[in-house]
Amino acid sequence: MKEQESLDLFKEEPTYVKGHHLVTIFYNEQNLYTVMRIRIEETNANYEDKEAVITGYLPKIHEQETYCFFGDFKEHPKFGKQFIVTSFRKEMPQTKQGIITYLSSDLFKGIGVKTAESIVDTLGENSISRILSKPSLLETVPKLPPDKAKSVYDTLMKHQGLEQAMIALNEYGFGPQLSMKIYQTYKETTLDIIQNNPYQLVEDVEGIGFGRADDLGSQLGLTGNHPDRLKAGCFYILELASQQAGHVYLDLQVLLEKVKDLLEENKKEEIEFSSIAEQIIQLEEEGKIIGEEKKVYLPSLYFSEKGLVRNIKRILDQTEYKDQFPESEFLLALGDLEDRLGVQYAPSQKEAIQTALMSPMLMLTGGPGTGKTTVIKGIVELYGELHGCSLDSSMYKKEEVFPFVLAAPTGRAAKRMTESTGLPAVTIHRLLGWNGSGGFDRDEDNPLSGKILIVDETSMVDIWLAHQLFKAVPEHMQVILVGDEDQLPSVGPGQVLKDLLASECIPTVRLTDIYRQAEGSSIIELAHEIKKGGLPENLTMQQNDRSFIKCTQGQIGEAIKKVVLNAKKKGYAPMDIQVLAPMYRGPAGIDRMNVILQEILNPNSEGRRKELKFGEVVYRIGDKVLQLVNQPENHVYNGDMGEIVSIFYAKENTEKQDMIVVSFDGIETTYTRQDLHQITHAFCCSVHKSQGSEFPIVIMPIVKSYYRMLRRNLIYTGITRSKQFLILLGEVEAMEIGVKRNDELLRQTTLQEKLKEILSDSEGPPVEIKMEEAEEEEISLLYTDRMNEIDPLIGMENVTPYDFMEKDGDYP
Repeated sequence: MKEQESLDLFKEEPTYVKGHHLVTIFYNEQNLYTVMRIRIEETNANYEDKEAVITGYLPKIHEQETYCFFGDFKEHPKFGKQFIVTSFRKEMPQTKQGIITYLSSDLFKGIGVKTAESIVDTLGENSISRILSKPSLLETVPKLPPDKAKSVYDTLMKHQGLEQAMIALNEYGFGPQLSMKIYQTYKETTLDIIQNNPYQLVEDVEGIGFGRADDLGSQLGLTGNHPDRLKAGCFYILELASQQAGHVYLDLQVLLEKVKDLLEENKKEEIEFSSIAEQIIQLEEEGKIIGEEKKVYLPSLYFSEKGLVRNIKRILDQTEYKDQFPESEFLLALGDLEDRLGVQYAPSQKEAIQTALMSPMLMLTGGPGTGKTTVIKGIVELYGELHGCSLDSSMYKKEEVFPFVLAAPTGRAAKRMTESTGLPAVTIHRLLGWNGSGGFDRDEDNPLSGKILIVDETSMVDIWLAHQLFKAVPEHMQVILVGDEDQLPSVGPGQVLKDLLASECIPTVRLTDIYRQAEGSSIIELAHEIKKGGLPENLTMQQNDRSFIKCTQGQIGEAIKKVVLNAKKKGYAPMDIQVLAPMYRGPAGIDRMNVILQEILNPNSEGRRKELKFGEVVYRIGDKVLQLVNQPENHVYNGDMGEIVSIFYAKENTEKQDMIVVSFDGIETTYTRQDLHQITHAFCCSVHKSQGSEFPIVIMPIVKSYYRMLRRNLIYTGITRSKQFLILLGEVEAMEIGVKRNDELLRQTTLQEKLKEILSDSEGPPVEIKMEEAEEEEISLLYTDRMNEIDPLIGMENVTPYDFMEKDGDYP
């Protein structure tokens, strides 16, 4: 009934323009966004011009063919009136002669007039729609060879299937952009999928969750405990757990409870556990999930854990490093290095350097100020000394292999490695040659080149990326993983660094002595107090490099405004200052802070700066922005931070489009208007997005309204982003609450136990899922953010955080 009502509404025909293509102004091959001019043959709109510009998500429109576009005319501030398309259809010939002419046109290879006449004589004047609905009818056409019959059907589907699918999807409530994404996924099977198993969309199409598919399923009568509905619910909960909470698996009982809650939400019908269990077993038989004991995994995560463990064992089984240098030779070379660099390594740092050189693998961990960078520098310097190889990559011939391979999860972290070691470092994605569609050029069949691999900021590496990296590690390459185990875990699923350390199966050195504290860093002191679960007594007392401004949630915006204004008056650039917050919404959220900070750091009061409005956001030249989508072809990745350096209006360029140019550490990337969803303002960003970066000035509000996100590792990670000055604002009680909350969101992983099993040769086969009762456990699924980087500036000597504050007593 609902479907018929929808069709009846569609037949009423909203505003439309009918016409044929004149010129394509813009066409995006990826998402099919189109801007073109047509000659109007008919319209029911109050529009008198003979031509019109239409915009929307459309296939390639063929010349000489007439289309009917549905939507509305809207006035563009620069380009005048445009017709915004919400749906469309191709106008097919209605007469016998018109259909013959169409079928014998150049579109249909090998079909002449006589063959076209035979088709129409046999199937009638509605032959096109009959062929599309039942292609076997072509077999009844006299003297039509099977290959030509197939060619006719394939051509009709190519030129008519999309239109039919788009109309149907529009009737089911999908917008044009999402409809186009669905069609690009399923092509000619689109109608069959959405009408017979709409829940398949949950697995296959990004942007469609269970709720959307369930609404479509309800329209088609697939309700209650329909198997497809139950399977989609199971798959959706597993995906949600991995993407939002970082779990690699869910306990069976937890999965059953979560799926039951999802399926019964706002529904009157009760779903039995046994029905869900049957579909879980079916999903396992189909290979869409994997069961091991009472744990349920998505296959990609299960095999990532298994693959990572297997490759770590392969690396650890190498034995040639242990006695390659006598200890006396190592100590002599280390002493010469200390003299040359003017440093004195502490015992734990010497141990780390020696273990790195004498072992196939090393885990190096420690908090801020413990000398991890110093150790990395020592490792590469001493490796070069002992192996007689230069650290200057330009000294190697083209066919020679440069032995040092340095990588980090983000571009900024890689840049810091280069600055500290003098060696080239790249992101892990770039090192592996990521192609943008989930694949890498480097793997076990095409491994990395080099002799020693050093990975920094390993806490940010998720289980999937770790697996991809380790399977590309060749035989006889040493691996060193560096990171701070007390920082936030990766945005993606897993907790690789924490699990590897906890397994105690890999040579590990923990740096505990604090060296930067001797230089007067109270930020380091605060970080280590938080790490132990406490706060220093002088938290709210003014220090040379940090301060705490007491204020309420309602005062946060004004407090940050005054701090940043004073910093700006003293000559500090936007890239010097980073505001960090854990949540996007609310009066103290990231979105609100970016509006305030843009007007302070990059105002346009006199209208002299070029700016471009996109939705509710206004972008200006000089704005600090954050990349949200990976662009491997441009070497720009999700989380990179840059500055808008140019804005071009459509009338100023040959593409006739508004464009923004962003510089990411010198790499310039251009965005047209339809690509602007790929960036956002970054004057304020989340703590997750700041991970792997350091900033001269960090301003971090902490209030009780952040309660859902306040945890020790988040606060610890945020304050350790501060390189020189830290300004905390908010409520001491909120700080105390956050520091005390630890391990409440432990991730469900099995990397640690799998590593222990394989190294003790006790690994057994996967255990089939059984439906006995499992211990119930509450899993909190929280949204997390991806990592980010930023380029710090220097030049802030002899300044304290209090120099950035108005001393008017508003914030005691």
